[in-house]
Amino acid sequence: GFVVGHAGLYQALAMFTVAYFIIGMTVLSVCAIATNGALDAGGAYYMISRALGPEFGGSIGIMFFLANVCGSALYVLGLVEAVVDSFGVPPGQEKGTGVHVLPQSYWYELLYGTVLLALCLLVCLVGASIYAKATFLIFLIVAVVLGTILVSFFATRPLKVPIHLPHLNGTETDNGFFTGFSLDTLRDNLGGGYGVDYTTGQMMSFSSVFAVMFNGCTGIMAGSNMSGDLKRPSYSIPRGTISAVLFTYLIYNLLAFLMCATCNRILLQKDYGFLRDISIFPPLVTVGIYAATLSAAMSNLIGASRILYALARDDLFGRALALAKKTSASGNPVMAVIISWLVVQVVLFSGKLNTIASVVTTFFLLVYATVNLACLALEWASAPNFRPTFRYFTWHTCLLGIAGCCVMMFLISPVSASASLGFLLLLLLALHYLSPSSTWGYISQALIFHQVRKYLLMLDVRKDHVKFWRPQMLLMVQNPRGSARLIDFVNDLKKSGLYVLGHVELQDLDMLPSDPLQPQQDSWLSLVDKLNVKAFVSLTLAPSVRHGVRQLLFTSGLGGMRPNTLVLGFYDDEAPQDGLARHPAFTSAREEVPLGFPPLRAPTTPKLLSAREYVGIVADALKMLRNVLLARQLESLDKAWELRRAASPPPTIHVWPVNLLRPDSARYADTCSLFLLQMACVLNMARAWRRARLRLFLCVEAGTMPHAQEEKLRQLLKDLRIQAQIQLVPWDAITRLHWQTCRGPPGGPAEEEEEEEEGVVNFPTNATQVSDEYVCAANKLVLEQSPAPAVRFLYLPRPPADTSLYPLYLHQLELLTRGLGPTVLVHGVSAVTSTQL
Repeated sequence: GFVVGHAGLYQALAMFTVAYFIIGMTVLSVCAIATNGALDAGGAYYMISRALGPEFGGSIGIMFFLANVCGSALYVLGLVEAVVDSFGVPPGQEKGTGVHVLPQSYWYELLYGTVLLALCLLVCLVGASIYAKATFLIFLIVAVVLGTILVSFFATRPLKVPIHLPHLNGTETDNGFFTGFSLDTLRDNLGGGYGVDYTTGQMMSFSSVFAVMFNGCTGIMAGSNMSGDLKRPSYSIPRGTISAVLFTYLIYNLLAFLMCATCNRILLQKDYGFLRDISIFPPLVTVGIYAATLSAAMSNLIGASRILYALARDDLFGRALALAKKTSASGNPVMAVIISWLVVQVVLFSGKLNTIASVVTTFFLLVYATVNLACLALEWASAPNFRPTFRYFTWHTCLLGIAGCCVMMFLISPVSASASLGFLLLLLLALHYLSPSSTWGYISQALIFHQVRKYLLMLDVRKDHVKFWRPQMLLMVQNPRGSARLIDFVNDLKKSGLYVLGHVELQDLDMLPSDPLQPQQDSWLSLVDKLNVKAFVSLTLAPSVRHGVRQLLFTSGLGGMRPNTLVLGFYDDEAPQDGLARHPAFTSAREEVPLGFPPLRAPTTPKLLSAREYVGIVADALKMLRNVLLARQLESLDKAWELRRAASPPPTIHVWPVNLLRPDSARYADTCSLFLLQMACVLNMARAWRRARLRLFLCVEAGTMPHAQEEKLRQLLKDLRIQAQIQLVPWDAITRLHWQTCRGPPGGPAEEEEEEEEGVVNFPTNATQVSDEYVCAANKLVLEQSPAPAVRFLYLPRPPADTSLYPLYLHQLELLTRGLGPTVLVHGVSAVTSTQL
């Protein structure tokens, strides 16, 4: 009557349609989730938490608990209003007459509400079975009352109904009319005619009337809230909920039409209890109203307690809800019931029914939107295990449900909606950082997988362009204990590219009962988390390290995301140091350092890898067109780390883009030199290294026009947008050593042969052409450049084609980098720099 009186028949039917459309979409989602596996206590909370994860589940659980609590208070206040209407002393009179004996005031009405709530508490404390019996009895009473009301519309003759309303000067009397079926009455009631709500004194509007009306539709979760108490929830919830929704929709529409055709607007707007006046048996209507509101109050109270119990049992809020876990011998969560009762009692202090209606409606709409979101996420994730037996839903219905809920939420009360969303966001953030990890499975992982797979398929390697090149690193790690700082350093070098930590286990699967790599996977993933690096882990079994690295270079990555750069630690005789224990990530939690990794190799223990095999790995990577980085003494980078944090002077990165082992082919614009420049620049772009300054060393000989060379290099840096300081380094004395041991003078046959081979940069006689004396002099030249840098980038020559020269090649690399501190030797095979826009 309230809805029809203010909104008129057309708008009332529109309200019912909108409300039931939203509810219908949500019911389809509820049925889909309810029939996809076993349900437990908590209804919507259980569905959402198991679908969207603990953060969403916990925050929506609290919201839904509050919605049910406020709903329970709402129905208790509605019942008080009905009781006072029937038995209250009329306004303006000191003493009542006949049955009108109950005093009316804020405190008296609070007292009546408290008594009625205590009655609900008693029923809920006894348990779900008596609640089920009580609600069935109430259902029968309401059905009988409804039957008499429908008969009354036809059987009652037209009559005048006197209405007494409180007014500033006492009471105001008006007359409403029950006209019986009349076309004029129907015509008058078709359009809207919003007036003042006599219980609150506020002017009504479409949104405020819809907010009050929607509370009559929020019971769709009553069945699913009891999911823990039902024998077959996945069977009962869909059938019970859908039939209840259809039944109430038909009854509401029928009542709206009958009221519009028989009651004038004054009666509908100014006497919300008018059905008593027109009934063939008035006391029965009173009983029906009491029964319906009592049932709804109990339903919300028991629903709230079950949600609170489920939240407590899942330990999402730790000790805060520990008390709510306690149950009776029969399994009834008595403490959750008592806590819910206390919160409802607090809400009762608000006093007026229509005041809290918009808050309750907003909370319920938010919960319904999230149920739809949960179903939508499950549907979009396309997980094979999401196969509900209820099939009458699609992602469209979920999306429509979400949109409908959100739009109505803001239409009803923009302030309540914004506050509810803000509160939800706070709970989400709190749970994200505080809640323990769960074993429920995260829908986010399924959705991410779905999207990543889709985008990986779209990532076409044939469309690669040098402008958008980025380093994709495969770092080989034998034992992370000795490589913690190197792992950190390569993380800075990757520039948003792929980063894979590779490890080779030297075992034969034929001789093992099971895969030994599976137990290790967790240790590696924990390491990645602890070091806070954005890396994947790829482990393999192989008969030798070289075979294992080949496997990883061939198989690591997926589609367009494959490593293009291999990073190795340097092969030398230094005893490995446990850098993991000294790493900042572990200094505060030393007991967690082991992580399941074996202790480091003792200096006397032979290596798993020979020098020849190590150089063979470098040669293999270059044959596969992978760039190669060899990192030496990166574990001593903590000093540079501190230097980087110092106020001044800024740390430097030294770049030597010339092949120091081939002074007769000193060029700065070959592919390898440009790659070396790019890697130094990429490091400088990383946030941690932005204060560092690049210093580029240009090796010049007498009589070669050094300034022209410098200008040419400066122009190249300008074209590549690389900011670096150029420093000229005379190296006549060092090259002289080279020519003394070289077979021929500059410009001889050896150099001509090299000129022809430009682009391949493969020097068959590379190692034989340079003496140890020359390499030591080159090492000294690099070392003399001060101040000492944080890290040096040096040109890595190709390994010789003759494999017997591998040990000599490695020996000369060791001499070249000896004592230089953190050094990266770089060999690039792909064009990576671009001067295009």
